[in-house]
Amino acid sequence: MLKVILDEKEAIAIIEPIDALSKEDFDFANEIINPFIKQHGKLNGIIIYTKSFPGWDSFGALIRHLKFIDNHEKKVSHVAFVTDSIIGEFAEHVASHFVSAKVKTFKFDELEDAKKWIKNS
Repeated sequence: MLKVILDEKEAIAIIEPIDALSKEDFDFANEIINPFIKQHGKLNGIIIYTKSFPGWDSFGALIRHLKFIDNHEKKVSHVAFVTDSIIGEFAEHVASHFVSAKVKTFKFDELEDAKKWIKNS
């Protein structure tokens, strides 16, 4: 399950994985994010907010995740990983080679700092 909160005023989507990610989770995220991007042209940022990364429930979910990234990478200027998981630092280093967005990792209790980083960049 995936929780998606879209702050339309700041153009920031907060994505919170609750358990192992499924293909349907990315369809759900697209239903919320894509209409905003279509109307406004971009998002200022996406925040992935999770204490520990739950992984994917299938290989198909991983592929759908990669397609989600590919479809949005030129329309999102910042990506913040807000997590205590080591995957956040790993993702920051890997993502910086594949996406045009600025990418930064924050500790799980630094959600407000991540929002400020996106707003002030």
